[in-house]
Amino acid sequence: MNNIIEVKNLSKNYRRYKKKEGLKGSIESLFKREYEEKIAVNQMNLSVSKGEFIGLIGPNGAGKTTFIKMLTGIIAPSAGEIDVLGFYPNDMKNAFKKQYAVVMGQKSQLFFELTLNDTLRLFKEIYEIPEEEYRESKNYFIELFGVKELMDVQVRTLSLGERMKMELIVALLHNPKILFLDEPTIGLDAVASKQIRKFLKEINEQRGTTILLTSHYMEDIKMLCKRTVVINHGTKIYDGNTEELFERYQRNKRIQVSFSQPTEVKLRHDYEVQIIEDTPYKKTYETDKVHAKDLLEGIMQYDPVDISVEEEEIGIIVERIYEEGCEHNA
Repeated sequence: MNNIIEVKNLSKNYRRYKKKEGLKGSIESLFKREYEEKIAVNQMNLSVSKGEFIGLIGPNGAGKTTFIKMLTGIIAPSAGEIDVLGFYPNDMKNAFKKQYAVVMGQKSQLFFELTLNDTLRLFKEIYEIPEEEYRESKNYFIELFGVKELMDVQVRTLSLGERMKMELIVALLHNPKILFLDEPTIGLDAVASKQIRKFLKEINEQRGTTILLTSHYMEDIKMLCKRTVVINHGTKIYDGNTEELFERYQRNKRIQVSFSQPTEVKLRHDYEVQIIEDTPYKKTYETDKVHAKDLLEGIMQYDPVDISVEEEEIGIIVERIYEEGCEHNA
């Protein structure tokens, strides 16, 4: 497969102004300003093949969004080489902009007063999509996302999950070769998040769309991405198989249970269990993943009405990789 993204020694530095507190600090800054250098992305190397679905993870401030913005041309790199679909992104040529799409979970590209049909018609004109191609894509996505009954209602009346479906339809309407996703499931409930993951998987497999996904939700990464890149302090610290990443660095599971009536749980075990929360109606435990099944079996004897098993937070795994090192560094 040909690489459609090629990045070598890519860096982005910011110069930030610092001012002392109060009026005195403001006056002093008129005559002498202090600055500090912030390295957002540091010597990044990355190759992406056509059709890949890659997870990009790391703690807040790690440089993930800055990296995505450089790939899309929104901001220019300070140093290094970058090639996306044969273009230098920051040139922002129309031929380049028509071949990718960006969806950010915290920023909407929809027009809230328009209906969904009018929104799609507007984006058809923006991307200059031929009528026959537009109708074919529109019908495909309406059926895929199951939104036929929503097409004549205003965007502002949609739920968060319905709105995210529309964000994806708008982004994919012109059949981009690359889709950049920044926290697409943020704020969504479990059902809506599962639906979004299902749609993204189908789009990647059926249309061959290359997808780069940043997310703080481990389930997004585990379910969708065969390859994961981990960034910390602007530096790539892991680039490899997602399953291997979790097998090596994810050590614990958190189990949360709810009861219909006050319940006292007494567990018999010879392994370590940390009690995170213990109220009459709700309990939360954490143990190593090897014994998670045994812990679940013990809890089930008390007939809980609801139970969930959560993965360790991404930040914990990133810290573990950073502390222990990894041969996947590149």
